[in-house]
Amino acid sequence: MKNRLKPLLHSKFLSNKVYWILIAAIVVSMGYLIASRITYAFGFPLDDAWIHQTYARNLAESLKWAFLPNIPSGGSTSPLWTVLVAIGYWSGFSPFSWTIFLGVACLITLSWFAELLFRQHHIKAAVALPLMGIFIAGEWHLVWAATSGMETALLGLLIVLVFYLLSKESVNWLLAGVIIGLSVWVRPDAITLLGPGLFIAVLNANPSHSKTSSILRLVAGFALSFIPYLMFNYLLAGSIWPNTYYAKQAEYAILRNQGIIRRYFSIFILPLIGPGVLLLPGWLFYVVRGVQEKNPFRIAMILWWLGYTLVYALFLPVNYQHGRYLIPAMPVFFINGLIGSYEFSQQIGTSNRLRLILQRTWVLSIAAVWLAFQILGAVTYADDVAIIETEMVSTAQWIANNTEPGALIAAHDIGALGYFGQRDILDLAGLISPEVIPFIRNEPQLGKYLNDKHADYLVTFPGWYPELIAQGTLIYQSTNEFSPNAGGENMEVLRWGD
Repeated sequence: MKNRLKPLLHSKFLSNKVYWILIAAIVVSMGYLIASRITYAFGFPLDDAWIHQTYARNLAESLKWAFLPNIPSGGSTSPLWTVLVAIGYWSGFSPFSWTIFLGVACLITLSWFAELLFRQHHIKAAVALPLMGIFIAGEWHLVWAATSGMETALLGLLIVLVFYLLSKESVNWLLAGVIIGLSVWVRPDAITLLGPGLFIAVLNANPSHSKTSSILRLVAGFALSFIPYLMFNYLLAGSIWPNTYYAKQAEYAILRNQGIIRRYFSIFILPLIGPGVLLLPGWLFYVVRGVQEKNPFRIAMILWWLGYTLVYALFLPVNYQHGRYLIPAMPVFFINGLIGSYEFSQQIGTSNRLRLILQRTWVLSIAAVWLAFQILGAVTYADDVAIIETEMVSTAQWIANNTEPGALIAAHDIGALGYFGQRDILDLAGLISPEVIPFIRNEPQLGKYLNDKHADYLVTFPGWYPELIAQGTLIYQSTNEFSPNAGGENMEVLRWGD
């Protein structure tokens, strides 16, 4: 039997690391989608995904950057992702299928560069299987993100790509700068990648380029793609940053009253929910070894991960929706953790046989938790999709079928409402109505705003705006069980102004 299996195990197909990553990403992603369909329907687990769909559809149909038809606005955090999604509308693909394809393609490419970066750290051919690539391709946070309809997997890909470029012996500083600037088009917080770039450029020991030349090339490349981003936002909405940058901080300002240590810890532990927890000792070893060796690249990765987490702890300390804002940075933690774990396993002072047993036990433990979270992740994703479909999407469809054309709808979640509702919208979250940002959590002022704007309806979960709810007349409430079963509420539609 062994002789028969040997040619198969050494075949070109199975020895090619790309195929293993492709299989892992596609199989796991399909599992998530099938779980979603069985639970309720295909869909997105975040209402924000429908914001991208609405902008993309309007861009494809009218070549205008608008959420409401023919009204330009800066409510899209990720212009690059919106343009990529719009390609599906231009080409005639199913919008959902095209968006899922984009997300999974980003996950596969992210996994491949993570594997390359893993092997850059002197791990070469010692590990036959692409362990890092497979781990990333099936890590539940990342699969959830890839099938969420959001830009998250694309940003994760660009982050890992930047670090891969910076890890090379001869860094292409111009290209690294361009990619960093391009990443800001995916999400503004990607500007933090300029930090490790400059850090490594200053400490670069490569004699072929001076420090000054390296820094100038990096900054020039960054400026080439970053300055157009600032101009885009300013010409669109009169600000160099998108509305979402200000709106999210204003909405969750109250969370910044918590102590910074508590905020930091609540965000730092997010990648540990799953197989990542088994990589924590390895990550600590990676940190210690990087400091001992004074390795600029390792220290840059460590400082960036810690700093990126700190940025969110300071300005947007939220950990809901499985840490959606931190997910793009999680691959950096996983890569460092797996490298550190592998290196530590090579230094265990025991016999070769015992070392091999410990290594295999460690690998099998990670694999077992990784597999267990395939099921838990798929169930979680399916429930998240069901909540969005039965609350946001179904309510938006009810609005389209049961309210008069020209009605003005006030709402906090505008994604599905914008895509399916076909009505004018007042955005209580400030993404397309930035004038509400100064009083975004002040219900008396919001009520006055709705009156001044002559709103006709209010769409919200009742617990979000109890004072506003008391002023309206309930005319519709969803009755599906998914949101209440998850500890949430059913969406309500209230007539306003009677």
